[in-house]
Amino acid sequence: MTQLLQLSKQEHTAVITIANPPANTWTKESLTLLRDMVRELNDDKEIYALVITGEGEKFFSAGADLNVFASGDKGTAATMATVFGEAFETLANFRGVSIAAINGYSMGGGLEVALACDIRIAEEQAQMALPEAAVGLLPCAGGTQNLSLLVGEGWAKRMILCGERITAQKAEQIGLVEEVVEKGGSLEAALKLAKQTAKQSPVSVTACKSLIQMGRGGSINSALPLEREKFVALFDSNDQKEGVNAFLEKRKPQWTNS
Repeated sequence: MTQLLQLSKQEHTAVITIANPPANTWTKESLTLLRDMVRELNDDKEIYALVITGEGEKFFSAGADLNVFASGDKGTAATMATVFGEAFETLANFRGVSIAAINGYSMGGGLEVALACDIRIAEEQAQMALPEAAVGLLPCAGGTQNLSLLVGEGWAKRMILCGERITAQKAEQIGLVEEVVEKGGSLEAALKLAKQTAKQSPVSVTACKSLIQMGRGGSINSALPLEREKFVALFDSNDQKEGVNAFLEKRKPQWTNS
């Protein structure tokens, strides 16, 4: 099972590589493993950022293997929908910064895992789509919701209802990805950005991220009081004291994620 996903760590950054050739498809096993990996990384106070990418040069991930659904069995469908949801929702709630290094085709569940990340960096040759409706299915791992949040209802409908496949350049134009880099450069760019997060207090990052994402399910009126509450709560942390004093003492802060 561990061969389906490869985990490595570089200083304060964890890198997960989807390694299921030829198209880096998701399986029940790899989705369960992703969920468990992210949970373990959440408990590792030395990890501040997570980068996810695909093995090889052609595919980031082509999503689920449709052979799994060929029988039309509803029990299988329910099981896969559950493990997809658990994996990607756990990723979306990772306490640090998550970055998708999209190094090739990103289709279906392969795009949904990128949508679950905080930031997406795509290589110039990458293409993205949510083509599930073309085979009588729908994006069940956050695709209908997360895509709409990023690109608006119109483009979400073009991609999901019309099956439109888009280039990396168009994805950047509509806000689906934050940056486009040359072929072979997505992992390096993602690692560089992840390294920047080590300059931030990880405790502050967790609080900020939860507030930013709160707007997805509530109103600004409910989020604003909580924003102030979380600000005050940061003063219970060691990182808050370290950050302020390091600035005043004109030195680099030493974060302890506590």
